Amino acid sequence: MLAERGLDGAVRALALSLPIPITVDVDLPARPDLPLESAAYFAVAEALTNVIRHSRAHHGSVFSRHAAGLLTMVVTDDGRGGADPTAGTGLRGIERRLAAFDGTLVLSSPPGGPTIITMELPCAL
Repeated sequence: MLAERGLDGAVRALALSLPIPITVDVDLPARPDLPLESAAYFAVAEALTNVIRHSRAHHGSVFSRHAAGLLTMVVTDDGRGGADPTAGTGLRGIERRLAAFDGTLVLSSPPGGPTIITMELPCAL
C-alpha cells in the first residue's frame, strides 16, 4: 500500500480499517525517500495501534505536514490519557524507529486525556 499510494494513501487505508473513526489530514508536497517514508508510516501505524489497544478512545486523528526541513506527524485521541513510554514497548519502539533517522517523539498524555503524540523526522522534500 505504501509503495503504491504513498504516506497519505497508506495512512488513510489504515485508518479505514480501524474500529473507531480516525480523521486523516496529510498534506505533503512530495514523497519522502522510501526508507524515511516507511519509518514515518510504521510510526503512525504503531501510534494508532496504541490508540486502539489502550486509550478507550472514541475518535482519533493523524495530521502530517512538511515544513522547515521536518516531516511532522501528530497522532491524537480522545481517550483516557495516561500513556507511559516506560510501561510497554509500543512507544519505545516508535522512539527507536524515529531515532534511526534522527527523529523525535514528544508525548502529552495527562490522566483523563487527550493523548497527543508528536513525531518529527528531518526530511528534505
